[in-house]
Amino acid sequence: MDFVADQLANGRRFRILNVVDDFSREIVGQLVSVSISGLQVARFLEQLCEARGKPHRIICDNGTEFTSKAMFFWSN
Repeated sequence: MDFVADQLANGRRFRILNVVDDFSREIVGQLVSVSISGLQVARFLEQLCEARGKPHRIICDNGTEFTSKAMFFWSN
């Protein structure tokens, strides 16, 4: 699970949260927005868990979105 950032031709920046199955390399989900908060990440992961089941583990870096209070409460 990691973020990618880019910008449009008009200069507007956006971010993409990519959630990838480490075994199959399948992209499980993508969240695209101009700004992505920890709460948005937690809500998106909850939707993925409802649709595909809860994973045994999630691997990510220590980005602010992943270390937020919303993610802490979601993970418990």
